[in-house]
Order: sequence, then C-alpha cells, then structure tokens
Amino acid sequence: MPVQCAAYGCKNRRNANLRKQGVTFHRFPTDAKLRKIWETALRKEGFSATPHSVLCSQHFTEDAIDRTGQIVRLREGAIPSIFNFPAHLQKKPIKPRKTATSQKAAAPYEVVVVKADSNANRNKPEALVCDEHSYALDPSPNRVKDRLAQALANMERLQRQLRNAKDRERRCKTTLKSALDDLKERNLITDELHQRLDLYSSL
Repeated sequence: MPVQCAAYGCKNRRNANLRKQGVTFHRFPTDAKLRKIWETALRKEGFSATPHSVLCSQHFTEDAIDRTGQIVRLREGAIPSIFNFPAHLQKKPIKPRKTATSQKAAAPYEVVVVKADSNANRNKPEALVCDEHSYALDPSPNRVKDRLAQALANMERLQRQLRNAKDRERRCKTTLKSALDDLKERNLITDELHQRLDLYSSL
C-alpha cells in the first residue's frame, strides 16, 4: 500500500525520487494531545489519524526536523505549519485595533542602559528596544528553549557585571578611606573634615 501525505491537497507519495529530494514521511504522534493538534492543523473536517497516517516533511519548518542522524526525525513537540489551503480554509486576517490604548501597547518601549566599561563609553546611554508583546507560546519547543537559554545567558552576564561593579565600588571605598587616613596622619586635613569625608566614603 503506497504511503501518501495526509495534508490537504498534498500529492506526495513515498518513493525513491522524493527520497533523493530529501522529502521524508512521519507518522502522527502517539501522544493524544499532540496528535489532536496535528489533526486540527490539517483543517480536514472529520479527519482522524490512523496508525498509518503520515505527513511529509514539506509541512514542517526546517528547524523542526532533525537531520543529524542516519534517520531523519522530527524534533520533540514539532507541529506542522506549512500548508497550501484553498481560500475557504484560510484563516481570516485579524484586523489590528485602532484605539490609542491598543496602539500604545503594541509599540515597542525602550530601556536605557548606562555603560561604564571604558572611558570612551562611560555614561553613554544605550537604548534597547523591547518587542516582547506577544503572549502566545511559540509552537516550536526548540525556539522556546533557545530563547530561554539566551535569557539565562543574558541574566548571568548582567549578574557578573553587577558583581564586578560592586567589587570596583568596594575597592574605591577602600582606596578613599586609606587616602583619608594618610592625609589625617600628615595633618593635612582637620578632624572634622576627616569625619565628614569618612562618612561619605562609607555610604
């Protein structure tokens, strides 16, 4: 029995010619929830996948396919998203809201970061644009993992910068206190001035 892709309008059948082109065929997931997501993505009324139902790789984004091994597999949680639906099955585009509140919420906001890494860039503000206004979970688990890894790496970098800044501040306070004590020993400043400066150095 020839294996044919179950996607709407897809005529791909498993054969040597498609195999040479890199087209692979993948069975529906055994996990009930994920299988239901696949079935819904096909938009075929009354369709229910059988143990022999398959989708070809042309309906998945490339990052959802693992081609590193001898056998081409789908990555965990992969969801088909590339289809050529007729007009009556295509989703109608959502019209953007035109209220002032919705437009303000959709606009990216800026975060100002003060750099103090070098004399050339000291106190030079850097604008970072944040466009995280989409609260829908990315359908690709791999992209979610990548974004999480980037966020953790960024947090670690910021924590390291904070520790370095605290170390620099501690060294500056130690140097200032030492200088004040030296000036006091040489009678170059009064006791009152020494107490006031020492107060500032301990803040």
